Parts: sequence; structure tokens; C-alpha cells
Amino acid sequence: MITGTSKGIGEGLALHYLGEGHSVYGISRSVNERLNDHDSFHFLAADLADFQGMKDKLPVFLRSVNQMELIVLNAGILSEIKDLKDTSIDEIKKVMDVNVWANKLLIDRCFDHLNRIKQVVAISSGAAVSGSRGWNAYSLSKAALNMLIELYSKEHPETHFCAMAPGIIDTSMQEYISGLPEEVDYPVVKKLKNLKGTPDMPKPAEVAARLADGFENARKYDSGKFLDIRKM
Repeated sequence: MITGTSKGIGEGLALHYLGEGHSVYGISRSVNERLNDHDSFHFLAADLADFQGMKDKLPVFLRSVNQMELIVLNAGILSEIKDLKDTSIDEIKKVMDVNVWANKLLIDRCFDHLNRIKQVVAISSGAAVSGSRGWNAYSLSKAALNMLIELYSKEHPETHFCAMAPGIIDTSMQEYISGLPEEVDYPVVKKLKNLKGTPDMPKPAEVAARLADGFENARKYDSGKFLDIRKM
């Protein structure tokens, strides 16, 4: 199961696993026609921040499933790049709802419904630990996500958990960053702007297989850890 399959990393991973012959259960707000062409792709259109809707829809979506080899908690949103002092509580709450609490709900409902889950991978970020200026709610949410995963690893020792930073990938987040005005003067923003369009910022389809290998290799590490694929 993969969240955020409408585009980006989620789409790339879904296409990879479908190509490997797996059944993929995708969740996102909008449909992805490339994925819907596959008989082994099962889709739930849902807003992850609609907690009651997700509570009701997920058991129905997974009614014919009793176990999962892999759950990838990929869906996430980026807050506006600006100082934390200029970021409202409401903005932070919106990001936390999608990047943290929606994943808590998904984990809880999946463990309620499924008999066995082999592995859970949450897509995190280097921003969870770097403390880079400007990343405000996004950094807070990814740091909280890392701890969420570590805590669940203690509660479900039969399942391998990890939070993984996937490296720099050319997603819609990078489109937003590259379009920021020049007066937005934060070091990481400058770095990412310079990497846009270079081999150091590959497209999701180009790195999907490497990410899948990273998920496999993650099981060699203690459950619950934050891992950076560039350092594995």
C-alpha cells in the first residue's frame, strides 16, 4: 500500500512495484490514469486529512486483504518556506495533520484490520534533523513523524518500521522551491535551486528501483530508526 500515488515518489514506486508483478493499493486525492491502466492497481480516492472519512473508507478498501508486505507512508505537504516566527499555528496544524496524524490513523486502522504487516516505511526528510532555516512546519512534522515511527516499532515488534529520507528528488515540492523569488535567501533553497535540472536531482521514476532496494536493505537495521538512503 502506498499513499500519495497521484504523482511524484508515490507514482514512481507504484509503477515500479506493478512492474515487478505486485498488487498495489494506492491512496491519494486524485486518480492517476497511468496506474489505473494496471489490473493489479487498486485505488482509493481520499483526503488523508479527512480523518473520519479515512476511518470509514480504509476498512472497506482493504476488505479483501488480510496481510501487507509493505506499507509506504509517502503522502505529505510542504509548508510555505519562511521563518517560523512568521508561520501561524493554523499553518503548522495543517501540515501536521497530513504529515503526522494521518499516518497515525493509517497505521492504527491497518493494524486493526490486517492480520500481518511485514514492513512500514514512512517517507521522511533530512529536514527532520537538519534544522535548516525556513522549513518551519515541514521540519517539525518530519521530526515528529520519525518519533511516531520509533514509538510504533516498540508496540509492534513483529513488523519492521523505519522512517527514511529518500534523498533529493525532482517532485512538485522542488517545482515550488525553484519558483521562489530570488529574495528568499535561505541556504537550502539556494542549493536546491542550483540542483534543479541536474543529475543530482533525478525524477521519481529514475530512483524508484533504488528506493525499493533501500526499503529492502532497511530491514537490516533496527526497527524504528531514521535512515537516510544516501548513507546506507
